[in-house]
Amino acid sequence: MENISKNGLWAGRIMSVLVILFLAFDIVGKFMKPEMVIETTVNELGYQVYHIVKMGIILLLVTILYIIPKTSILGAVLLTGYLGGAIATHFRLDAPLFSHQLFPVYLGILAWGGIWLRNPQLRKVLPFNT
Repeated sequence: MENISKNGLWAGRIMSVLVILFLAFDIVGKFMKPEMVIETTVNELGYQVYHIVKMGIILLLVTILYIIPKTSILGAVLLTGYLGGAIATHFRLDAPLFSHQLFPVYLGILAWGGIWLRNPQLRKVLPFNT
């Protein structure tokens, strides 16, 4: 078993917590459906109001899988798929590249990076040779 440095472990935890906090904020918005969420989802993104809670349920389940250490990799895989849909949506709308189209990529990097730093088994599957 490969040793994990304390700094790497804490950096991975911090990265994962940032992802979880953002996802939790997004999930709450989808369940509470404040006017801003409805306005953005319907008028800007082109989805229907009834899609909002469905997206929230999917995101909640994926986030729970990501939080649980034994299922975190499955959660990250499913989160990657969810984020791919967000990228496609923003791409279709010709949204700004760095702030909208690539934001899900940034979140995915944080999600996978957090697990990679904490999980020596994942580092064996996805090694970065230095």
